[in-house]
Amino acid sequence: MDASYKHPVVAVVGPTATGKTALGVELAKHFSGEVISCDSMQIYKHMDIGTAKPTKEEMEGVHHHLLDMVEPGEDFSAGKYVQLADSCVQDILSRGKTAVIAGGTGLYVDSLIAGRSFAPVPQTGRREALEAQLRENGGEAMLARLRSIDPEAAARLHPADEKRIVRALEVYEETGKTITQHNLETQAIPPRYRPVWIGLDYQDRAALYR
Repeated sequence: MDASYKHPVVAVVGPTATGKTALGVELAKHFSGEVISCDSMQIYKHMDIGTAKPTKEEMEGVHHHLLDMVEPGEDFSAGKYVQLADSCVQDILSRGKTAVIAGGTGLYVDSLIAGRSFAPVPQTGRREALEAQLRENGGEAMLARLRSIDPEAAARLHPADEKRIVRALEVYEETGKTITQHNLETQAIPPRYRPVWIGLDYQDRAALYR
């Protein structure tokens, strides 16, 4: 792409250690853009080394969004990420700049680009009640309960997938819709953004793993 190329959103994706950070910075510099981190760990404060969070030197003066946003003990989710990231994208575009989305958390990237909504998580105490039932009855019993409500979702889960089992039951109890129905309705919505996708990888997988 030459410097005259104009596209409001570019997504740089790929495994850890493929160079997404460096390429994102170069693209932002080249096309008058700002980088939006799409990493489920880099959004946490105090977690720098193990997450390969870019340093100030690596940022090279390019503004980066959604780094060091929440405390390690704070609950965070893909739904919260989409809300924050979408606001960032809209702000960047409103200023006539290019939004460069860079990161390796596929769920976050896909959800942001799709404009996907997530079933609400109201603080009604239902989740806590379901978690207490899980501790008392075990994952197998809770999965059987989910199977009677949403057999398609249950078929994708193992009794050890406790968080997903509880979440699926919670969605049904809070909304009256199964999580399968909610996901199908969400997936039918046209994507919010149509970015240029740049996928990075190593041909030598052994070198990547090292």
